[in-house]
Amino acid sequence: MDNYRLILIFAVAFLSMLIWQQWQLDYGPQTVQEASLEYEQKSTQINGAPAVSNSDSAEIPDAPAVASIDAVDQAGKAVLASMQESASSDQKKISVETDILNLSIDTKGGSIVKVNLKNYPLSLERPDTEFPLLTELPSNYYIAQSGLIATNKELAPTHEAIYFSASDSYVMKEGDDTLNVDLNWQHESGLTVTKRFTFTRNSHLVKISHHVNNTSAVNWSGRQYQQLQRVRPSEDAASMFIYTYTGGAIYSEEKKYEKIDFDDIDDEKLNRDIKGGWFAMLQHYFVSAWVPPAEQTHHYYTKALNNGRYVLGSYSPSVNVAAGQNGQFDAQFFAGPKSQHELEVISPGLELTVDYGYLTILAKPLFWVLEKVHNFIGNWGWSIIILTILIKLAFFKLSEASYKSMANMRKVAPRLQTLKERYGDDKQRLNQAMMEMYKKEKINPLGGCLPMLVQIPVFIALYWVLLESVELRQADWIFWIKDLSIKDPYYVLPLLMGITMFIQQKLNPPPPDPMQAKIMMSLPVVFTVFFAFFPSGLVLYWFTNNLLSILQQWHITRKIEAATN
Repeated sequence: MDNYRLILIFAVAFLSMLIWQQWQLDYGPQTVQEASLEYEQKSTQINGAPAVSNSDSAEIPDAPAVASIDAVDQAGKAVLASMQESASSDQKKISVETDILNLSIDTKGGSIVKVNLKNYPLSLERPDTEFPLLTELPSNYYIAQSGLIATNKELAPTHEAIYFSASDSYVMKEGDDTLNVDLNWQHESGLTVTKRFTFTRNSHLVKISHHVNNTSAVNWSGRQYQQLQRVRPSEDAASMFIYTYTGGAIYSEEKKYEKIDFDDIDDEKLNRDIKGGWFAMLQHYFVSAWVPPAEQTHHYYTKALNNGRYVLGSYSPSVNVAAGQNGQFDAQFFAGPKSQHELEVISPGLELTVDYGYLTILAKPLFWVLEKVHNFIGNWGWSIIILTILIKLAFFKLSEASYKSMANMRKVAPRLQTLKERYGDDKQRLNQAMMEMYKKEKINPLGGCLPMLVQIPVFIALYWVLLESVELRQADWIFWIKDLSIKDPYYVLPLLMGITMFIQQKLNPPPPDPMQAKIMMSLPVVFTVFFAFFPSGLVLYWFTNNLLSILQQWHITRKIEAATN
């Protein structure tokens, strides 16, 4: 009766979860990407282009020996006042289209305020809608800013300054390998700055430079800064079952890859000098990152703004440009998928944004094998199955020892029950009798556990490989599995996995304690509920692994039982 109640409880819980999730899909909040697209469309209908929310003067970094935040803000106002009256009303969005990117650059500061990824559809249901990575949507505000701050406070275009562009639209033409977009700013003293964006075909990396032409009569000294600004994203339903990191990260040769989440920014400001390195904002499958010149030492900083946004940035060493001379500041900006091959050639450690956690040393070789198999087969689902088989073969001897131990335990299970009935509640005498029997039968009671413990790190590493690899996003397998990165829409794989777990339980020796036996028999139901919401690629791995384990365990158990007859 207790077993029936337990199964009924889990069945009701499972159905409740299905009903709740379907309600979320029908009536729950939109995803941030869908809301971003809807906001952009409405803004375009009303105003012609989505408007940037009011900025906070504290966004501008406080660089030593250059200018304070308040001073820079006042300087920005003075600069704007000194320009033509039409300048303040000439803020607009410049559209840029390459073969793989759709961007919007605001003439106010030359900030990148929208990045859509052309090769990554928003969802299977909306294959013609590009995935929006950067957006001005207030609830998911996420943009890239850069500018100059100078000793002479009026002589630097921050991201508050108004630039001018020769065109409102730029498109990479067929046959062209690069596309340059120039924004121009000038001061009445004769100082001019050209902010150049250089896009390359088949690349998510943008080279951004500030060219300073000092035709004034005085020397100029300043720094370049670059920063990412975004709000803390809201939690969605998927995050209840699958955790993926969303937040900041930095890299230095001394401390390597470090996460800086939003709580860290709230608790303490980052204040560190790093030679080269990079800083980034991560989310599941995608990343944006600023990469300063490797030979320069930049000052890295964070800020939590009053409007609920967070800033992660860096600024360069001071550069002097004499009167009548030119100067240049360079940086690189990446906005795209967490593709290891593309990231690792940009800057050391940038591929670590594909966050495998502490088991990276195991996960990276596993991904390498998975990718090699896929290059030969061309289907990620079958690649997962073959990789699972290869892992199973690698641990064949360990698994064999484990299953032999389990089979031997299963063989003596009736005798263990007899001992338990004989000694009752006398735990000391029962354990002594059990140890004597194990010694006589040459059984190691831990023999079934230790080989499995050795394999656990590999299984966890593969879990993160399948969870973090953007290559599996919207990758189909067969029949109804059209996207290995989301749950099985008909829950077939989770149910099959639950059945294989139940069969494994039957092949294992039953625990002598009735309560433990009930708990063990309930695990297939529990895992089926959990895995119902896991990405189908992960469930496919666990199902394949269970199936292979059943075959191996059944074969070994049959051999041992036949030898004793």
